[in-house]
Amino acid sequence: MNTDFIEALAEIEREKGIGKEVLIEAIEAALISSYKRNFNTAQNVRVDINRLTGVIRVYARKTVVDEVLDPRMEISLYAAREINPNYSLDDIVEIEVTPRDFGRIAAQTAKQVVTQRIREAERGLIYNAFVDKEEDIVTGIVQRMDTRNLYVDLGKVEAVMPLTEMMPTDKFKLNDRIKGYITRVENTTKGPQIVLSRTHPGLLKRLFELEVPEIYDGVVEIRSVAREAGFRSKIAVFSRNDDVDPVGSCVGPKGARVQTIVNELRGEKIDIVRWSENVEEFVANALSPSKVVEVKVLEDEKTARVIVPDYQLSLAIGIKGQNARLAAKLTGWKIDIKSETQAEEEFGRPRTEEALPQDSASFD
Repeated sequence: MNTDFIEALAEIEREKGIGKEVLIEAIEAALISSYKRNFNTAQNVRVDINRLTGVIRVYARKTVVDEVLDPRMEISLYAAREINPNYSLDDIVEIEVTPRDFGRIAAQTAKQVVTQRIREAERGLIYNAFVDKEEDIVTGIVQRMDTRNLYVDLGKVEAVMPLTEMMPTDKFKLNDRIKGYITRVENTTKGPQIVLSRTHPGLLKRLFELEVPEIYDGVVEIRSVAREAGFRSKIAVFSRNDDVDPVGSCVGPKGARVQTIVNELRGEKIDIVRWSENVEEFVANALSPSKVVEVKVLEDEKTARVIVPDYQLSLAIGIKGQNARLAAKLTGWKIDIKSETQAEEEFGRPRTEEALPQDSASFD
């Protein structure tokens, strides 16, 4: 190796951000193994690369002793003082043992080390770039699919989306563009592994942040999300500004904002409801699109007993209990829904035609 080699390492430092000194130290360590392997020796050796000229030298390191038992590792005090009269017992003497054809081995080893370090550095840069995007949305191109995963090209790296993390309504072909939510970024021996999902509630939240400026600016806040991916979702929103309608902001002009999200989620129905610190009001909103007559909160049981008009009972419960189930997830309360007739028979409650005011919107 020569000065061109040192200049090449400096160029790598500038372009790849890998320190020249780090590379040289790694090459020196690798050359020790190469020397022992190629020259069948168990000596304790040190490899030195001159930082200016690139010249490589190998030194055998031997301990100064009174009686030599292992010539490969030890040297007598008499022999050491022939080299330098200042040596004492237990000092380390270095004797150059550079083989004549060691340059060829060194060049090959250096190439392998540099290539490996560049690959590791690039993997590290990719990992650092994507670990900051965990719990965020990325867009990629569908590359391939097997029986368990969909593989998505994100430009510098290939991400994996387990088929269990795809919505039932998702139908993708090769080269289709796809949005995914990063659930996990891991630094493995094979490089960064990025796991995507389209069923995670976080995907819905991030889509609203992208489409609704008021959410991105922090004026409107998403307080909770409940989702059954591909079928129906509910989000509870709150405005920090009394002059800004949180539900209207999410709906957008003529429903344009929420419709964009519905289209991205393949027609998934979305209920947008106003969050309230008043549990009765929040539960009533969460049961949208059904009307609610009364909500009674049972604090000890963490249950909200809800009464709806007779004709609204099936709507409040939803298909296979979906609406009630999502409302319970959204509010964090167990919800017991009864019609007015059922409430009258069970509790002797009189009928009323008035419903509680609700602030919500539903889209599909």
